[in-house]
Amino acid sequence: MKIGVVAVQGAFREHQRMLNQLGVDTIEIKRSQHLENLNGIVLPGGESTSIGKLMREYGLIEPIREMVQQGTPIFGTCAGMIVMAKTISSGEQPHLAVMDVTVSRNSFGRQKDSFEADLDMDVIGSTPFPAVFIRAPHIESVGENVRVLSRYQGRIVAVQEKHCLAISFHPELTDDSRIHQYFLEKIVQPSLQTVR
Repeated sequence: MKIGVVAVQGAFREHQRMLNQLGVDTIEIKRSQHLENLNGIVLPGGESTSIGKLMREYGLIEPIREMVQQGTPIFGTCAGMIVMAKTISSGEQPHLAVMDVTVSRNSFGRQKDSFEADLDMDVIGSTPFPAVFIRAPHIESVGENVRVLSRYQGRIVAVQEKHCLAISFHPELTDDSRIHQYFLEKIVQPSLQTVR
């Protein structure tokens, strides 16, 4: 299994570290040639406008969108979730537009308002997840095929639509690998079996 981590800006190294600890090979995606022979893609947190702009400059938007539309699993955290959304409520132009969700940017405040919270997320088990929220977005609305996986104070913060997983917070900044394991075991692994 080989997972590509979009490495144009943001916390991509932390995702790589966690995936490597789970025994998965990773590659930094900076150019379209880095997209070959991948079993999944991770879009890290950072600054969504910058990530989207740099992905366009590096020619990554169209090929990644095409891969996802053809079934390549993708996992976005924080800004990565914004980049995946079909609609951004601030009026910002969508980037990949691969998930049927409307996202509100910075809905949990500024950098100084960052916080940690224990989140219930049944798909990874009964023990709450120690979520790190940094200038986090939330999902205002979802399409009919989108499954809500978790909420915080009534706001949607984790969703799945088929082989697309998106969350508002930063699991890569914790020592808890359950969400990455969920992506690998429940989303990437089934897609590999389908390909065979």
